[in-house]
Amino acid sequence: MCLAIPGKIESMTGDEPLIRTGKVVFGGIARDVSLAYVPEAKVGDYVIVHVGFAISIVDEQEAMQIFKDLEELSAAESS
Repeated sequence: MCLAIPGKIESMTGDEPLIRTGKVVFGGIARDVSLAYVPEAKVGDYVIVHVGFAISIVDEQEAMQIFKDLEELSAAESS
């Protein structure tokens, strides 16, 4: 099973849409992510990331709900 998770864009590099990347933070861990599939993304946006590619933009409320759901799944597995 593959999982796409939300992260917040902290910075971006590159002007060319197909090679633009962003520093995306996931719970304190930053990773470089391709932004080729979300050319309208900007710093401060939350994006859903799968295998190193941002595949969609989500609002902050939806991102927080996903974080909450993942915590609940983790807690259920631990029980």
